Amino acid sequence: MSTFASLGLAPSLVSAVNALGYEEPTPIQTEAIPVLLAGKDLVGQAGTGTGKTAAFALPMLERLLNQSKVKTPSPKASTSRFPAVLGMVLVPTRELAMQVAEAVQKYSKGTDLTVVPLYGGAPMDQQIRGLMRGASVVVATPGRALDHMRRKTLDLSALQVLVLDEADEMLDMGFAEDLEAILSETPSTRQTALFAATMAPRIATIANKHLKQPERITIAREKRPAGKVARIRQVAYIVSKHQKMEAFGRVLEFENPKSAIVFCRTRIEVDELNDTLKAHGYGAQALHGGMEQKQRDRVMTMFRNGKADMLVATDVAARGLDIDHVSHVFNYDVPNAPEVYVHRIGRTGRMGREGIAISIVDPRERRLLRMIENLTKQPIEVAQLPTVQDLRAKRLEATRTALTDRITAGDLDGVKTFVKSLAQDFDVVDIAAAAIAMLHESAHGDGTEEEAEIQTPAYTPSYPSRDSRESRPSRGGASDRPAYRSEGRPERGADRGARPERADRGDRERPRERAAKPAGAPTGDVDMSKTTVLRIGVGKKAAVRPGDLVGAITGEAGIESKYLGAIKVQHDHSLVQVPQQLADRIITALKSTTIRGKSVEVRIDKGE
Repeated sequence: MSTFASLGLAPSLVSAVNALGYEEPTPIQTEAIPVLLAGKDLVGQAGTGTGKTAAFALPMLERLLNQSKVKTPSPKASTSRFPAVLGMVLVPTRELAMQVAEAVQKYSKGTDLTVVPLYGGAPMDQQIRGLMRGASVVVATPGRALDHMRRKTLDLSALQVLVLDEADEMLDMGFAEDLEAILSETPSTRQTALFAATMAPRIATIANKHLKQPERITIAREKRPAGKVARIRQVAYIVSKHQKMEAFGRVLEFENPKSAIVFCRTRIEVDELNDTLKAHGYGAQALHGGMEQKQRDRVMTMFRNGKADMLVATDVAARGLDIDHVSHVFNYDVPNAPEVYVHRIGRTGRMGREGIAISIVDPRERRLLRMIENLTKQPIEVAQLPTVQDLRAKRLEATRTALTDRITAGDLDGVKTFVKSLAQDFDVVDIAAAAIAMLHESAHGDGTEEEAEIQTPAYTPSYPSRDSRESRPSRGGASDRPAYRSEGRPERGADRGARPERADRGDRERPRERAAKPAGAPTGDVDMSKTTVLRIGVGKKAAVRPGDLVGAITGEAGIESKYLGAIKVQHDHSLVQVPQQLADRIITALKSTTIRGKSVEVRIDKGE
């Protein structure tokens, strides 16, 4: 098995990807990274979700880190007062620009390299300030990149590495002339990588014209056996990222799976989610590539024997799992590759049984649902989250079943005598109702769940449905122009340099649905430079673990786990580092709840 270190990457980059929980390189990474590290141009054919971003970003960062050892091309004469950009990634849409920029930023953590995303729909002055401070790498949509070039705020005269990501989609969206204009302003000595899902003749034309003797890599799309997901009910819930865990907890309680596998992208996410689930009373076990084989065997034995009812796993760790009794598969993180989705959900619905596959989807990931449907040829039901009332009805139904079984079992004479004595003073129905209410309160709290309603954004597919595509007129006339292109675009023969300011065509120019934040959730920027330490009055003596504290703070105070710093669990208390501006909110929230069944004292730690 290859590793990122074996591909020749710098130790700092290897540490970065290991810290993100990446377990082993994907095929495109294994083949592309050595080629790009050798300084060669590359044409890669690979679909979305195959790991292309790391395949081009890591070698780019490696080259920029070692730029003192690489002969930098002589810049063209430039009057720009903006620092020259050394690396650029062009992508078709703002959604992809945000994703790629975020990934490159994570890979470059611990280095002095800076990343600036450029896309329409974001304030131009903010992007200009970022470029003025100096950007090692920009991730841009073609239209916005050209806008900056015309303003002289984007200087490409010393560009060392250029990546065209999803080049086929950029051409489909009408960016051919924009790409030519951008490429003409870059040094001929640059290294260029082009990635596309299909190698149409137009892609070959660009490669032949602008790349120098490129290496060619093709990653074949894996074929899916027909009917593989036929007996699996597929459901998706659209939930904003900051309410993901709360939404997942609600779905888990409503579904009440007998045995389930929960998939996350990285081993770090697996450990965090596993700790949180255990803190909420679930019999969960983690499974990822960072565990020794003996640990993994022990976890699988527990799951097969029913001693653990939930497996939280990465895709790599779950390879080869063959378990017949899995009732549910949950995609806590939706995979980028539709083929990976099919492999995941194929672990339920075995041996002729029906299975359920449930995905928790961020609004920005809606495009992935359409890609999955196109591959599987089956619809994914986009459902509304169970409401608090739905949960209560479900609990009462479960109580009815349990009471029916208990009454049928008999042996209630001692309790009957007690009930008869109470019946002398109260109605029997009131006695039963009070007993059930007490049972539910002990298990689910005092009925204040209305305060934690989860906002679910309306679902609007990122791409049109199959039906709408079939009803659309054929290409050929002006009316056939895709809806996502900007209106007022000049004719092909018009002077493109003189055209008025316009929005980036890659931005889809439609409102982005945003979920309202829950009451008490942080609004605006949180100042992470000013922190304080909270002393929470439970620790190892009460079997408290960091996951219990994270779950309590995120669940009760409505604060994302990313705002929490170091956590130290002592014998009789715990210390949690939090942003100073959120401290009072957390203290108030924790004073009205319990951790591991215990009420806790919470205050600012004074160093005692």
